[in-house]
Amino acid sequence: MSDKKPHAVLIPYPVQGHINPLLQLAKFLHLRGFHIIYVNTEYNHKRLLKSRGQNAFDGFTNFNFESIPDGLSPTDGDGDVSQDIYALCKSIRKNFLRPFRELLARLNDSATSGLVRPVSCIVSDISMSFTIQAAEELSIPNVVFSPSNACTFLTGIHLRTFLDKGLIPLKDESYLTNGYLDTKVDCMPGLKNFRLRDLPAFIQITDPNDSMVEFIIEAAGRAHRASAFIFNTSNELEKDVMKVISSTFPNVYAIGPLSSLLSQSPQNHLASLSTNLWKEDNKCLDWLESKEPRSVVYVNFGSRTVMTSEKLLEFAWGLANSKQLFLWIIRPDLVIGGSVVLSSEFVNEISDRGLIAGWCSQEKVLNHPPIGGFLTHCGWNSTTESISTGVPMLC
Repeated sequence: MSDKKPHAVLIPYPVQGHINPLLQLAKFLHLRGFHIIYVNTEYNHKRLLKSRGQNAFDGFTNFNFESIPDGLSPTDGDGDVSQDIYALCKSIRKNFLRPFRELLARLNDSATSGLVRPVSCIVSDISMSFTIQAAEELSIPNVVFSPSNACTFLTGIHLRTFLDKGLIPLKDESYLTNGYLDTKVDCMPGLKNFRLRDLPAFIQITDPNDSMVEFIIEAAGRAHRASAFIFNTSNELEKDVMKVISSTFPNVYAIGPLSSLLSQSPQNHLASLSTNLWKEDNKCLDWLESKEPRSVVYVNFGSRTVMTSEKLLEFAWGLANSKQLFLWIIRPDLVIGGSVVLSSEFVNEISDRGLIAGWCSQEKVLNHPPIGGFLTHCGWNSTTESISTGVPMLC
């Protein structure tokens, strides 16, 4: 067995913004000689086959995809929308360990044929903390991957402290707007001059039994049992926070931005491998071909942000009235409780300078010379990809 590749099983938190960066890490490990098993939920695997094609994941040497059930009923998603985060978190805690354990057993059974080594390690999203128990049962390392920034990880680790100090939950919804969120945070080493409003939105709760907070606290409580930690960030971006994390946990590595790391690696047969859950609309790349360098504003609010139709229209007319060329990605579930409806007046107004598309390969768009600016919701993937490509952001 000593001459066979190390065998890593990777499992992301099952939403787009977590799936993509872990795939980037999987590609990087594959380039370094690992046999990769990438595990999606059955729901997301079906979405991937719908968006990428039924044979999209066939034929990759030493890089295979598996899926496990997510324990949610079909009514928790119609097949092409992001699932409810709260329902996912509850189901991950209750339903994921057993099928994941069964998958590992099946993979190890297949290793008896001598084709691959038994599972060498698990690389799991920080939110999928149940994998630590599975790794301990098999006596193999569990490497925790944080697709978000180190500050978000540190906030999760200190969430119990926020509760104990009475900083959260907020007394009521009025505390979101009455200035309370300007309260300085002095209980988290590594952060200077931070306010509550500067921290991830998951702290802005009014229910002391919020299931998302319970989910994060459970994952934080297990974190010290992980073998190592990989962050999709860099010491240059988050030096003080990374210093604190490195002094608290073993084997901490900041290797991001992963998109930049991969772009510096030799091209390989995995370059075409993508995990976009929505079908990519490649007409936007053709449209960009005819535009001058740095002349187009790219607009994308990520895979989970939602807004009212009124806010969408305000953005729409803001873009129209700017008189700038723009490419706007509007995914099918961007508007709360309905579909996107843009007036014929708006469509006529932007006909010579704007393009609206359903989804795209963001890295390809950001690397396109005509892109001169990025109007973004400021998710971590978008932030690091924009930094990597040198595109200024309007956040």
